[in-house]
Amino acid sequence: MRTDAPAPHSDTSAEFGAGVRECLALAADMVAEPDPEPADAARLAELVGRAGAWAREGIDLDTVLRAYHEAVRRAFSDIAGGRGDGETLFADAEQALRLLETVTVATSAAYLDEHRSAARHHQTAAQTLVTALLSGHGRAALARRTGIAVAPAYQVVALSIAPHPGESDPRRNAETVARRKLRRLQSALAPVLGSRALSLLSVDGGTVLVPVDDPDATARIDAPVLTADTLDVLSAAASVPLTATVVAGPTARIPELAAQAHELLELVRALGRPPGLYEIADVAVEYQLTRPGPARAHLAAVLGPLRPHPDLLETLRAYVDSGLDRKSTAVRLAIHPNSVAHRVRRIERLTGIELARPDGLARASLALLAFDLATDSRTEEYA
Repeated sequence: MRTDAPAPHSDTSAEFGAGVRECLALAADMVAEPDPEPADAARLAELVGRAGAWAREGIDLDTVLRAYHEAVRRAFSDIAGGRGDGETLFADAEQALRLLETVTVATSAAYLDEHRSAARHHQTAAQTLVTALLSGHGRAALARRTGIAVAPAYQVVALSIAPHPGESDPRRNAETVARRKLRRLQSALAPVLGSRALSLLSVDGGTVLVPVDDPDATARIDAPVLTADTLDVLSAAASVPLTATVVAGPTARIPELAAQAHELLELVRALGRPPGLYEIADVAVEYQLTRPGPARAHLAAVLGPLRPHPDLLETLRAYVDSGLDRKSTAVRLAIHPNSVAHRVRRIERLTGIELARPDGLARASLALLAFDLATDSRTEEYA
C-alpha cells in the first residue's frame, strides 16, 4: 500500500533505520528466549506504533515489511548457526515466524488505518471544496485550506444513477445495496477521471466536476475528461445505467453551469432518452423551446384543460408515443380502439390541437414536454 505523501525527510529515514535495527534486536532476543518478557512486548508495541508515522511520511508499506522480514531472517540465521539440536531449532523457527506474523499484521493494520484516515480527510475536504465551487463562495480560501488545487475550468456533469435491481429485491436491504452501488461508482471516479475530479453524489445522482483546459490559459491540464466511453466504464463499475449531461466553462461560472447541466438532465429524462452522455447540442431545439419563460408557460397551458382529466392526458401521451396509432394506443391503455378515438376527439376539442396535422402532432409533443417540466421537477439541489 503506497501513500501520496512526499519522500521521507532525513530524520524520518534515520528513525526508520533505528526501527529496523530495533526489530533485528527484538527478533534476536525473542528467538533466543522462547518466553518473551513483558519488556519485549512493550518494545514490540512501540515498534508497531511507529508504522503510522512512517505511513504519513510516505515510506511504502512494502519497504517496511521487506526490512522487517530481512531483520527477522538475519536474527534467526545468526542464532540458528549455533543450534545443534533440531528440536530447539524448530522452536526457534516457530518463535521467529510468530514474531514475523505479529509485526506484519500489526504494521499492515497501522498502515491501513492511516490510509483510511487520510482518505476520509481528503473526501471531507473535497466535498467541502465542491460545495463551495457550486455555491460560488469562498473557493479560493477553501482551496488553500484543503490543499486541493482548483483548475481554471471544469466539465460540469449532472449525473443520474439508476436504481440497482437489488434495491427492489425484497430479500435484500435496499439501502445497503444503494450505498454499495454509490461506493463502487465513487471508487471508480479517480481511476477513470483523474485524482482532481470532484464529486457531490447521493445514491440517485448529483454533480461531478472534471478539470479541463481553459481556452484562454496557457497552462494545460492534460487530464482525462468525461466522454461516452468513460461514462460506460463508470456505469460498468457501478453496475447500473448512468445518464449524464455535461457543459464546460471557467471555474467562476460553475454555479451557472451546474444549473444548466441539471436543467439539461431534467429535459433528457422528460424526453425519455436512454442512459448515456448528452450535451446541449443533442437536445438544442427542445432545450430552447422549454426554457422557463413565456414560451414554455404558453406550451404547458395548452394542456391545462386536461389537468382535471388524467385519463385524457394519459391517452394523449400514449397516442403521441405510438405515432397516432389507435390500435397500439388501445393495447397500451387496455381499452377499445373506439374508446381511443372518442378520447382523442375530446382532447382536440378541449385543447384546440388538431392531432392529425403534422404541426398539431409537433405542438402536442412539445406541449407534453413543457407540461411535464412545469409540473414535475425531478431535479433536487445538485446532489
